Amino acid sequence: MRLKFHTVDVFTTRRFAGNPLAIVEGADGLSTEAMQTIAREFNLSETIFVQTPEDPIHTAKVRIFFPTDEISFAGHPTIGCAIHLALAKHQGNGNFDTVITLEEVAGLVPVNVMRKAGVVTAQFTAPIIPYPAQGDIPTAETAAAALGLEAADIGFAGHRLGLFVGGPTFAFVPLASREALTRAKPAEPAWSRMTGAANTVGVYCYTPGGGDPETAYRARMFAPTGGIPEDPATGSASALLAAQLLASGELKEGTNTFRLEQGYEMGRPSDIGLEISLAAGKIEAVMISGSSVTVSEGEIEVD
Repeated sequence: MRLKFHTVDVFTTRRFAGNPLAIVEGADGLSTEAMQTIAREFNLSETIFVQTPEDPIHTAKVRIFFPTDEISFAGHPTIGCAIHLALAKHQGNGNFDTVITLEEVAGLVPVNVMRKAGVVTAQFTAPIIPYPAQGDIPTAETAAAALGLEAADIGFAGHRLGLFVGGPTFAFVPLASREALTRAKPAEPAWSRMTGAANTVGVYCYTPGGGDPETAYRARMFAPTGGIPEDPATGSASALLAAQLLASGELKEGTNTFRLEQGYEMGRPSDIGLEISLAAGKIEAVMISGSSVTVSEGEIEVD
């Protein structure tokens, strides 16, 4: 059996930046084991498999895999796949504004995709409002040891460590400076002790500002035990950042918008839009936006 695949770079408008994604089409006949094997073969942070939707009014059913495991929801596969399906639907170079509805394991994810002046962007609403996770929130000392840093590098102006879930679970580690963010890297055995106690494979480090004056935060995300030494862009963690920002007192009533940078330290610059709706002190919706560009296409042989 031969299946078509495409690779795209997500959260960027230029090739060989952003976060690479493999999209495998016509995956209805694949077992979970086969999908995991193919994801391991691509060895990207995520591979998304496109299937016939359970409800015909939706665009597609999708399943998303790390190289080592399936994940119920992820941001950059959602953005990249939705843009890919929208471009297939709207041939040519004209402008369009359409909704691509994806059935993900975590729930239904409608994605608004728009092409204007040749630039394609997409925005989705996270299927789950992030909430505190079960697990041990790391201390500053624990996080510093796990990241090869000093305790003084951890935290800034009202931002403390957090642990939140919204599909996947991430530990959030605010860092005091860009220099500390650059130095951060998983350090064993403290890393495994921290992530084991927190019951998460992903650790999202962030600090104020970025290369662009409009950037609110620059971030890095490490998940080596999940097969991702470092992720160039993590849409799901960006969505969960909403809960971390609420806990840190950074949100106001109404609509809050932030520009995030990730992947710059690893040579894969990614730009992520985060929009958070807050009412009566509670998060009502979290939206993630970004662009995507096609890099390659071909066929994969499946036994």
